[in-house]
Amino acid sequence: MIPRSSSHVAKPSLRQKVSAELIGTFFVTLVPTVVDIGYYTGEHVDYVSRWLARGFITIALIYALSAVSGAHINPAVSLGFAVRRAMSVKLLCWYWAAQFLGAFGAAALTRVLFGSLLLLGASHVGSRFTYIQATITEIILTFLVMLVIFGCAEEQAIIGKQGAVAIGLTIAACGFFAGPISGASMNPARSIAPQILGGAIDQTWIYVAGPFAGAAAAAFAARLLFGEPDSGERKAAQGG
Repeated sequence: MIPRSSSHVAKPSLRQKVSAELIGTFFVTLVPTVVDIGYYTGEHVDYVSRWLARGFITIALIYALSAVSGAHINPAVSLGFAVRRAMSVKLLCWYWAAQFLGAFGAAALTRVLFGSLLLLGASHVGSRFTYIQATITEIILTFLVMLVIFGCAEEQAIIGKQGAVAIGLTIAACGFFAGPISGASMNPARSIAPQILGGAIDQTWIYVAGPFAGAAAAAFAARLLFGEPDSGERKAAQGG
């Protein structure tokens, strides 16, 4: 059977894009949350495994979903692409709705399964660090991840498949050196949902302000480094 050429493959619909973002964000919230519960309860999850799990699930989901939605699976990433004018504000709003719905679904499932232990899986500031230090850390980490994403945004599929390993390992590396400071979230949905359902919202603003500010700053830096987004980057930002 002769395969169809790419020009005859139907582009993903809005429903497919939104579904991909919902499912993807569900898993990038569920995995870190449950891994952190295991880490803090001493259930044989070591420090390295804790951060590699985040990187690995990100790599896997980029490979699976980048051709559908661009595999943002993070409201900060979507904001970065919108600020960079690689996607519309309308699509940004759809992605945000799907991402937060997916994250709250994952947090709710964790709450059902593990009860009050959900709070152990929520992002939090390290005991030896201030809220300001944590916020600045989240800005820097998200800036780095977003800059790597912009650099990997190519027409053939990424935030896509060529950049999956680079992006996933960057996320893991951020956890290795900054996890004790802020929990290395870089993802408002992943942090906010467990915090709200876990009943601890005093630090929530950190995980909104930090990642969003870092992503927006990276969009302006990308303009200096890479120029205006081309059609390939727009395709990477919005999926196939």
